[in-house]
Amino acid sequence: MNLAAYTPARVGLSRAGNSLPTREQLALQAAHARARQAVHSELDAASLAFELKGALLVESAAPDRSTYIRRPDLGRRLSDASRRAVSERKGEFDAVFVIADGLCAHAAQMHAPRMIDATMALLDPAEWNIAPFVVVKQGRVAIGDDIGALIGAALAVVLIGERPGLSSPDSLGVYLTWNPHPGLTDADRNCISNIRREGLSYAAAAHTLAFLMNESRRRKLSGVHLKESTKALE
Repeated sequence: MNLAAYTPARVGLSRAGNSLPTREQLALQAAHARARQAVHSELDAASLAFELKGALLVESAAPDRSTYIRRPDLGRRLSDASRRAVSERKGEFDAVFVIADGLCAHAAQMHAPRMIDATMALLDPAEWNIAPFVVVKQGRVAIGDDIGALIGAALAVVLIGERPGLSSPDSLGVYLTWNPHPGLTDADRNCISNIRREGLSYAAAAHTLAFLMNESRRRKLSGVHLKESTKALE
């Protein structure tokens, strides 16, 4: 069986003596460079906010990309100015969509607006009061807890650039959290991963996300207690 025909992973590579052929070595170095570039890339937050029709632009407590990479804790909470900006939009919302650069700003830039459009098309607007979209620079997953609590949302949906791999440098992840507030852990969230052209499609991911959002609100929970029982989209 030719495994390489079924996966982009580096399996079944040919050999040149005790090492890899030059072309494989160069391909590996190029993939590593793309992954490093993804981690250090910057989010064009203004462009993304325009595409999302006037989203609120905020920043985490990490002042720059270098600090963000070295201090994950700062990326999990808003800056003081951003906390005030989010608090000014406080209401009683069913959900808030948060777009964060994470460890691959390019993935958030490219996939998040399409993913939101696909999901909104599956939610009944008469039943969902959605908060203003929030775009975060230098944000980690848990920053959605901070934002959800400040803006008054029962449910936080964080769309974030995932840590790039050598065969997937542009993957988007989605994290759903019921009753968001600081102090929660990954056990309190549901995750949909690998949203990209070569991975999970927008339609399939939105199908799962809409199901989880409806079930989370109905059962008032998320994370390990909320299991995905929807049928996969064909």
